[in-house]
Amino acid sequence: MKKGRQGAAWRVIEIMKECDVDIVLTLPCEKMKTLFHLVASSQDFCHVPLTREENGVGIAAGVFLGGGRPVMLIQSTGLGNSINAIMSLSVTYGMALPVLASWRGVHHEKIPAQIPLGRALPQVLEALGLPYTVINDHTEVKLVRDAILHAFENEAPHVVLISPRTWEDDPNVGAGVKFPARRRLSALEYSMEIREPEMTRFDAIKVISEHLSDEVVVSNIGVPSKELFAVKDRPLNFYMLGSLGQASSIGLGLALKTKREVFVLDGDGALLMSGVLPTVADKSEAARNLTIFCLDNGTWGSTGDQPTHAYHRIDMELLAKASGIKNTMKAQTEEELREVLRSLHEVEGPRFVHVLVRPGNASVGNIPLTPTEIKDRFRKALLG
Repeated sequence: MKKGRQGAAWRVIEIMKECDVDIVLTLPCEKMKTLFHLVASSQDFCHVPLTREENGVGIAAGVFLGGGRPVMLIQSTGLGNSINAIMSLSVTYGMALPVLASWRGVHHEKIPAQIPLGRALPQVLEALGLPYTVINDHTEVKLVRDAILHAFENEAPHVVLISPRTWEDDPNVGAGVKFPARRRLSALEYSMEIREPEMTRFDAIKVISEHLSDEVVVSNIGVPSKELFAVKDRPLNFYMLGSLGQASSIGLGLALKTKREVFVLDGDGALLMSGVLPTVADKSEAARNLTIFCLDNGTWGSTGDQPTHAYHRIDMELLAKASGIKNTMKAQTEEELREVLRSLHEVEGPRFVHVLVRPGNASVGNIPLTPTEIKDRFRKALLG
């Protein structure tokens, strides 16, 4: 072992611990594989493997809202995937988001597809006004601490672009990893008639609001948030003003940090685009207080009611089951929804409630709160 040329990944782990990071969200890169193996095997963090980087932005927002300290570990290409979520959620509301990104396309890169975005990333980040730090080799790993602390002190994103040169002499701790047995029984009996919906989404939100006491509520962007505000505004409601597809991700992050029940008012289109349900199922043991209400109107309700794939083809409850969520329910009338709510806590979460509603929006006004006001009053109500 060459002195000073080993252990960059271990040092990052130590820095995250020193910065009180408690949840690490990952989507791996081969260049940083030692760090990913160390995170996955660590007892110091809650590790959340992602299916898409954008969901990491949402989960991190929920963790931050709940008083936690998240870090996201991704490949730099994932920054391209998640730019809108970072800008419309983390930046717009003022959410701490330290991102450690394996910087591809700049150091002995052999994959042509990594080069265009990788080389342009510093200019992209500068154009967006996103703070970033470049780590060129193992001697600069200490800069990770400053970046993480900057993100939390300023309640803002901070991206760390880490050159693959940094890890060149790190031992491969993942070599020879023994995987657990994969054999399992996968069985499902399911038959369901999707009837013509009776409720509007506004009707469903009113019914759900009747059962609210000290639950945390995250509502989907656009008109659903406006409808919830009109029905029952409360500090424990987190209204999304952007970042489509991240409501259930935010809810999952909150469920990982609070003991309160967490309700998410999501939509069929948003859930179809996010792909977050397998991640929710993967964290079942830690998210038993999470309930996702899929208010399925079969359309993109806030943008003109263009049909989604759920209108004729996809049963969202079946999708949740296939994703690994065990406790699912369906409600197609107000009485069925009330019955679901009465018996909701008889089963542990995460729970998925598929609520069939008609297309259409209620005539409601805009939410007269700034993103920062929504965030601050929510955190005050939740954390004191």
